[in-house]
Amino acid sequence: MHKPDFDEIIDRTGTHCSKWDDMEAAYGVSPDDGLSMWVADMDFRPPHAVQQAVERIAAHGIYGYPGRHRPYLDAICWWMAERHGWRIDPSWILTCAGLVNGVAMTLDAFTAPGDGVIVMSPVYHAFGRVVKASGRDLVELPLAERDGIYGFDWQAWEGMLKGHERLMILCSPHNPGGRVWTAEELTEVAEFCLRHDLILLSDDIHCDLVMPGCGPHRMIATVAPQIADRLITLTAATKTFNIAGAHIGNAIIADAGLRARFQGALAARGISPGMLGMDMVAAAYSPEGAAWVDALVEYLDGNRCVFDEGIAAIPGLRSMPLQATYLSWVDFSGTGMTPAEFTDRVQSSARIAANHGATFGLGGDQFLRFNIATPRARVTQAVARLQQAFGDLQ
Repeated sequence: MHKPDFDEIIDRTGTHCSKWDDMEAAYGVSPDDGLSMWVADMDFRPPHAVQQAVERIAAHGIYGYPGRHRPYLDAICWWMAERHGWRIDPSWILTCAGLVNGVAMTLDAFTAPGDGVIVMSPVYHAFGRVVKASGRDLVELPLAERDGIYGFDWQAWEGMLKGHERLMILCSPHNPGGRVWTAEELTEVAEFCLRHDLILLSDDIHCDLVMPGCGPHRMIATVAPQIADRLITLTAATKTFNIAGAHIGNAIIADAGLRARFQGALAARGISPGMLGMDMVAAAYSPEGAAWVDALVEYLDGNRCVFDEGIAAIPGLRSMPLQATYLSWVDFSGTGMTPAEFTDRVQSSARIAANHGATFGLGGDQFLRFNIATPRARVTQAVARLQQAFGDLQ
């Protein structure tokens, strides 16, 4: 196996890269002197096996329509069994154009305009965007913060439903809070869906990125088999291996009736996978890919320690304990500043582009989300910049 070099600084500017090339337009932070810590992709190359797969396709030189890719399906089944203890059948796997597209297809297949779609806020901003764009009613159930981390608040939530809800979206692990839900918590989600006759969409895209000592991540299908007839699980290799540009993800659906409805939504939109993405996934979900992920998580854990220690040294700032993902959720409420004030310091003084917390929904306005999946030198630099930008508080 090629040893990954996560410390390598790779210049991504000028490569049609949203994370670096679009940050000045979005945040007023130039890539010439700024640090990009917003878009959720990594500044690391994927495993060598993935690069080799792309090179083989390029060397062949013919890019025709792909067929049903059995190695790709087998690789997904192997990964889920080996890494997550979840044994699935290849027939359960339906391929979509990334997980946001998978959310849209789920809405299309199982809800109608005006139906309520539940999210647990604050949560990944694309959920709300797609729900609203599809004409569904976004129902935000606010997460409760206990002992510095997010948790569910079933007693409060029971009284917040309107009766028109048809679907709940679970973000597992949670983005942006970084929570790894316990088996007990996942069982509670399942019981809530049964109680209210809800389809459950579980987005598990960050399932492979669990910090040491914080897991394991559990697929809800393995914890709560009683909801198999109402469960759609979304997974992807894209976040794990930094191949998001391939725009490929999977809806894994055990129930034949649900699967047929989802397949119908895909067919109605003419959606089928591209050849490049399938070969990349087949290469990534392999023993070499597993070893690479283990090295990646160890490196991310080091970045987490550097970042959290630096944030803790700034009075009024607090990073939520990061159990999974590479996205640090930082609370600025202790500064006494308005969101506009602390955001201006981060962007104008520290020259860092980070996601605005309000975009994640209820409960997010006092936060910023920082992507720490970048070489450690940049994380160290970001910490120094933030300490200087808020130096008058010390």
